[in-house]
Parts: sequence; structure tokens; C-alpha cells
Amino acid sequence: MLTTADIKSRIQEIYKLEQLSGGTSAVHRRHPSVKLVSAFVFIVLVVSFDRTEFGRLVPFIFYPVVLMALSGTPWPIVLKRVALALPFALLAGISNVIFDRAAALTLAGIAISAGVVSFFSILFKTFLCVTAVLLLVAVTPFSQLTGQLRRMHVPDIFVTLFEMIYRYIGVLLEEASSMYTAYMLRSTEHKGLQMRHMGSFVGQLLIRSFDRAERVYAAMKCRGYPGGAL
Repeated sequence: MLTTADIKSRIQEIYKLEQLSGGTSAVHRRHPSVKLVSAFVFIVLVVSFDRTEFGRLVPFIFYPVVLMALSGTPWPIVLKRVALALPFALLAGISNVIFDRAAALTLAGIAISAGVVSFFSILFKTFLCVTAVLLLVAVTPFSQLTGQLRRMHVPDIFVTLFEMIYRYIGVLLEEASSMYTAYMLRSTEHKGLQMRHMGSFVGQLLIRSFDRAERVYAAMKCRGYPGGAL
């Protein structure tokens, strides 16, 4: 069962990367625009390769490795968060293994299908792109990052939405945790959330999220929030 300590620990995990952004390395001292553009170019280059060009993606691993080394970012913190995104890539790529069975190459006398190659390509692309974004957050204070996005004329509504999601994800996690705790107190015979209750749980979380969002926004308006940058 989740406890208050568990909730606080998970919320702290969310913002631990931002705490790293206060470092003094050469990477941290670079202008936010340099880091933002370099991450954007890196991601564009990675996704531009064809799904069967796995071998050509391998050299791109040097970008996050060198960046972590120069900035002093602990790799376990980054990899722990990257792992959260990989299951989605796994679901996206598994269909290629099933349906695309044409031989793409032969390795040690074993024919490897294009579906298998594209599957690993999707996983590796996801790993590289998510790592690049996480490292950008780890070496750039969030306020500087959003400020630079506005200076680059990214529509203000998108930047504000990005800020709100980032700042209030902890509130959503608290809401979900309190609901889960209440569920477990009412279902002592179960060890976790049952699949048949998943739909109603998510639906209630959505409704409570809307209600909390309205109350948070009303409180912000009462304090004079005019919209735009937080």
C-alpha cells in the first residue's frame, strides 16, 4: 500500500533532474539556446534515419555519453527515467516483428527479418531521443528553457501548457496516490488495482483532475495571474 512517504519520494523523483540543472560544469554554463538547438538537431537527425538503418544510428550514442560525462549528470538517474518510455516503444515496434518478415540481412548464417531490425531501431531511437530531452532538462534550469522557447517564438499557449504540466504533475500524482490508497483500504483482499476496476479508476482520476485544475486556476486568478509565463 502506498504511504505518504512513498508519495513524497515519487514527487521528489520527478523534479530531481531539475535540481541537477544548477550545476557549474561547462555544459551548464552554455547559453540555453545552444543546448536547446543542439538537442533539437540531434533528435531530428535520429528520427530522419529509416527504420532499417539501425547500424547508422549506433554512432549517435556518443552524444548522450559525452554530454553526461561533461556535465557530471549521474547516468542511473537518466536511465531510470528513460526506462519509463521504452514500454511504449516496445508496443509500437512489436507489430513490425510480426508482420514484416522479409529478410533484411544475414548474421552468422541466420537470416534476420526487416521487422526485427526495425523493432530494435525504434527502441534505440526512443532511447536516444528521450535521453537527449532528459539531459537538456538536467543541464538547463526549467525557467531558462521555457524563456528561450518564448524567445524562439514558440506559441505562448504551448509553452504555458508545458509549464503547467511540468509544475503540476506532482499534484496529479498525489491525487492518483490518494485514490489508490482509498481503493486498497476498501479492497483488503486484493494486492493491487484489479483490471476490471481500471476503467472506473482512470475515469474518476480524469474527473478529479478537471476539478482540481479548475480550483488551481481559480486560485491563480485570485492572486492576479494574467496568463502567459509562470
